[in-house]
Amino acid sequence: MPDEPITSITFKDRTLDKQYKDDKLGTLDILATTNKGELINVEVQVADERNMIERSLFYWGRLFSGQLQSGNPYQKLERTVCINLLSFDLLDTAEYHSCYVLKERERNEQLSDLLEIHFIELDKIKDIQDAGEIKTQLEAWLEFIKHPESQVSYELAHQHETIREAKDELLVLSCNEKYRLYYESRLKALLDETSRLQTARDEGIEQGKMQRDLEIAKNLLDILDDETISRKTGLPVDLVRQLREEI
Repeated sequence: MPDEPITSITFKDRTLDKQYKDDKLGTLDILATTNKGELINVEVQVADERNMIERSLFYWGRLFSGQLQSGNPYQKLERTVCINLLSFDLLDTAEYHSCYVLKERERNEQLSDLLEIHFIELDKIKDIQDAGEIKTQLEAWLEFIKHPESQVSYELAHQHETIREAKDELLVLSCNEKYRLYYESRLKALLDETSRLQTARDEGIEQGKMQRDLEIAKNLLDILDDETISRKTGLPVDLVRQLREEI
C-alpha cells in the first residue's frame, strides 16, 4: 500500500474507459494522487464476472501509460497502484489481502516498484467484536469500510484521526444531494448486474455465453419484443424484461 499521504481524490465518471460505457461494473471508482504524484486506483466489485485479474491489469496499464499523454518522459512515470475491494472470493488463499508486484521468477528480485496490484477479499475478513482486536491500520480501515456505522467503527474514529475525518466526510456526503444520487445510481447498477448474473446462473447459462447473449439482447430491445428476443438468445423472458426496464 502507498505510504505517502494522499493529496487529492477524484470520483471517476467513466472518462478513463468511455468505449465501455455500458459496462456498469467496469469503471474506476476512485482515483487518488499522493504528494509524490503516485496514482492510486481504488475499485469496488460486488459481482464476480470472472475477469477481475484481467480488468485490474487493464486499468493499471491505462493509468500508467496515460501519464505519457501529458508529455512526461519514461523516466518520470509515477508509481501506479491498483486496489481492488472485492465482495467475493477471488484467490485460492486464506489471506484476505494479496499484493502483486513485478519480480524475477527465480531470484525473487523486484524489477520495479512502479506496478503494484492489491486484492482485498472482504468476505475473508473475520468479524470484529471489539476495537482492541484490530492490530493494523489496514484492519482498521477495512472494518470502517465494511461497517461504517458499527460500534467498533465509532471507537476507531476516536482512536484514528484519519478515520474520524472519513466518518465526518461520509456524513457530509450523505447530506449532499448530488453524491447521494450518485451513490444510489451506483448501488442500483451493482444490484441490477448482480441480479442478472445470478438469474442467468440459476438458469444454468454458461458465463461467457450469458455475457454475449446479454449484449445481443440489449441491441435487439428497440426492434423486437421480449418473447422473440428470448427465443433468439435463449435468455429467460423475465431477464429480457428486466433489461428493458433498466433502459
